[in-house]
Amino acid sequence: MEEPEMQLKGLWNYSCQDRQTAAVSVPVTDKFTESMYVLANEPSVALYRLQEHVRRSLPELAQHKSDMQSWEEQSQGAIYTVEYACSAIKNMTDSSVYFKSIDSLLKHAIAMKDQLNAAQGRSTVAPQAKNPPASS
Repeated sequence: MEEPEMQLKGLWNYSCQDRQTAAVSVPVTDKFTESMYVLANEPSVALYRLQEHVRRSLPELAQHKSDMQSWEEQSQGAIYTVEYACSAIKNMTDSSVYFKSIDSLLKHAIAMKDQLNAAQGRSTVAPQAKNPPASS
């Protein structure tokens, strides 16, 4: 009873009946306030608030997820393109040995053709010099 008496100290200027009403109503209002506090913080209410939060934020999160997946697909395509280009460049640099070999073979073939042309030119010029054409 000390607690209601402590709360009633501010009620000394009220009439006797008001003090009695206050003495009865203070514990009732305190209990009511405590009950409201318990109800407001009950786990089911917390779960309801959590559900509200999820319902409000889920569409935005789904949109962000969709955007991220799209960006991932685009970046994977870009990565594949860059890797393919790097591979092509590496293959081109590795093929320089073959191009050098082809270049030397072509030079050798041209030199052989020039030698054959020169040998044919001598062989056709020599028989003509030996056998002059007859005049009619």
